[in-house]
Amino acid sequence: MAKKHIPMAIAYDFDGTLAPGNMQEHQFLPDIGMKPKAFWNEVKRLTKEHQADEVLVYMNLMLKKAAAASTPVPVRRDDFKAQGKAITLFDGVVDWFDRITEYGRARGVKIEHYLISSGNAEIFEGTKIASKFARVYASKYLFDQHGVAAWPALAVNYTTKTQYLFRINKGAHDLSDNATVNKFVEKKDRMVPFENMVFIGDGSTDIPCFRLVRDQGGLSVAVFKPSTKGAREKARQYLKDGRVHCAVSAVYTVDSEIDKVIKAQIEIIAARGGLASLMAGDGG
Repeated sequence: MAKKHIPMAIAYDFDGTLAPGNMQEHQFLPDIGMKPKAFWNEVKRLTKEHQADEVLVYMNLMLKKAAAASTPVPVRRDDFKAQGKAITLFDGVVDWFDRITEYGRARGVKIEHYLISSGNAEIFEGTKIASKFARVYASKYLFDQHGVAAWPALAVNYTTKTQYLFRINKGAHDLSDNATVNKFVEKKDRMVPFENMVFIGDGSTDIPCFRLVRDQGGLSVAVFKPSTKGAREKARQYLKDGRVHCAVSAVYTVDSEIDKVIKAQIEIIAARGGLASLMAGDGG
């Protein structure tokens, strides 16, 4: 009988976690002629003025600024995707997913990668790593009959991010189906147990996910931009506050800190799965 692989999920934030800065800053903001600080300050002002959701505000402002640019910037799905190609990723990210997936496979662990991000799903589609993810949960637009972005369809903010961890946990990936994700399911019957889950993030919008995964027995990892003191101190504060298990540099190369941490977690999950199999009498 073929050996059944142990399911494991690694969920990632994107901005500041897999790539420096916010994804809009790599190409979209230069295209509309705005500096990042000016754009995000306006988002903050409008959010406070209207007591609105910050993600919905930034998505709406992107469309308004694109239309008002001296040379209007097109906002079709393919236009956003093209902007994603300009995103520079942290060292080691491009080959990280295949390496880690293979490391798990060799130890009887089936790893799937998930994105949970407040950034634009359409921009992310253009990155070199988009195809490496089992599912992408990110903010996205509704497109009109001409294929032009018309209105935000989905806003992923710091609290709603946790919903997608439960969707991974239960295998409830249809976003239009709220019944399945809220249905009571015994822990033993869930697709990916929380203790087999890792969440990797960098900022305050990741705190609810950090805590949920940590409190449910999984692994929470805060990363920070290499050689950036403020980012390092913020990540280490999350560790001090008990929100994450470790804080490491966002360098994903072989034998880097995060490489060693994730491989150690794979070994733990493999060993735990093997013990559970023996106790269940599946050891032969």
